[in-house]
This record gives sequence, structure tokens and C-alpha cells, in this order.
Amino acid sequence: MTRRTFLAECASLCALTMAPSPAMAETTGELDFPLLDLHVHLDNSTIDKVLEIAGQRGVKFGIVEHAGTKENIYPVVLSNDDELRGYLAMLDGKPVYKGVQAEWTDWMGCFSPEMLGKLDYILTDAMTMPGPGGRRMKLWELGAVIGEAQDFMDRYVAWHVSIMEKEPLDIFANVSWLPGGLAPDYDALWTESRMRQVIDAAVKHNVALEISSGFKLPKIQFLQLAKAAGVKFVFGSNGRYPKMGELAYSIEMAKKLGLRKSDMFTPAPDGQKAAQRRLK
Repeated sequence: MTRRTFLAECASLCALTMAPSPAMAETTGELDFPLLDLHVHLDNSTIDKVLEIAGQRGVKFGIVEHAGTKENIYPVVLSNDDELRGYLAMLDGKPVYKGVQAEWTDWMGCFSPEMLGKLDYILTDAMTMPGPGGRRMKLWELGAVIGEAQDFMDRYVAWHVSIMEKEPLDIFANVSWLPGGLAPDYDALWTESRMRQVIDAAVKHNVALEISSGFKLPKIQFLQLAKAAGVKFVFGSNGRYPKMGELAYSIEMAKKLGLRKSDMFTPAPDGQKAAQRRLK
């Protein structure tokens, strides 16, 4: 199973657990900030079709395309400055934020700092991590070598921290996701100590954490600790057409946490983006 297929199936299952929502404006209630979905993919659609959904749902989208070497298998993988330039040109003039979803650890070598600085933000996750022999291991695949749960969690948390330490990121997505066999033990495996390690790294390196409506994660305990620590948050659907902009879980968590505009990430102005701050 490809990651694209896996994520699409997960999003569909999550959507089935939620009652159909009315117009988005009727669900936001007391939120004092505009709705952004900064984790939107154009798979199986076009920017114009996606913008129709943005208008219908009252949500501004941030479009992300996968970025890294061609070893990463997706419908589109941006792998050099020319491809990134073409992607930005395709979105130029559209009412969207422009981002990429960085893949593995070698993605930075594909692009110049100047071109990365033209993006509004860079997003990644921890779902690909070092496996046996240090080779990339895709945790959503059936053949992923997880091993003993506690040992895996220690390595997994350290991997989150390492990514934030070493890569010029604005957003960490799919936070606290676990491989299928471990997911039922989420509450036991994501101890307070482990949550705090991820949260502390996000604060130290000024990385926003995604509240994912696609995966309905992180859970409220994780989010409460993150808010208390001063983390900035992002809403994300991880949506493929036509699921983008479905933010029910993100909105629910924001209301429970009492999130305000000051708690939310918005793309930084030119000169202050992570790629510009950390790739000088």
C-alpha cells in the first residue's frame, strides 16, 4: 500500500465517525481567528476545483506538495529548483498559501535555500523513520519493523526531536500518530514524559504542531500540555479531493482548549520563515 492510499483510507474512515457538518461558519462558534487548512494535497484534482471547496467551506487552504528525492513514491514529487519553481508558478495569484511536505532526511539537498525561501511554509511528519541498518522505514506499510513497543516509542520520540533539531520546519504534521498495531495503546504509550519531549522540541525550534482532523490527533491530553507550554497550532485535514477543509476535529479541540488567534500559526513574513532563519 502506498502512503497516498493509506492516508486516503484513514481520512475516509475518520470522516465516517463524524456526523455531517453544516456550513463551516455555523460550527466555528466562538473562535476568533479565520479558518486555515494548511495540509491540503492536490491529488486527483486541480487547484481550481479545490478552490471551489475552499469557498464553499469558508476555509483558506495551504497547498502542500511532496518534496524530496524521486525515491519517494507519490503522484508528484518535487525534487529540484526547477520543479519547485514550476509548482510555485502554478499557484501564483491563487488565494492559497504555498507549502511543501518534506520527505525523509535528504530533501534539503534537492533545493537551494533561495527557492525554499519562496515557500510560505515547510511541513513534515515522523511517519518515515530509520529502520534496520538506518534505511528509511515507512511506518504505515505492513512490513515495517516495529519491535517491542516501549523501545519503539523511545526511538520514535527521539526521531521527532531529531527532525525538529536538524530540519528547517514551520509545521510538524500528523503529531502523535502511531502504527496500526500500537494505536489501541495510544494513552499508555504516549506518556507525559514522551509528550513533553516532543512539545519542548517544538517550542525550542519554533515549530507549530498540527491538530489533524484527518487522523483526529493529537488527543486532548497532548494538546493541553502543548498549549500550556506555548506551542503554536495549525489546523490540517491532510485532505485529498474532496476531503480538504473538513476540520471538525480541529475545531472541536480548539474550543475545548480555548484557543485564540494568538495560539495559532500563520505563515511568517518574508525573512522570518524557518528556511530563511535556519539555512543562512
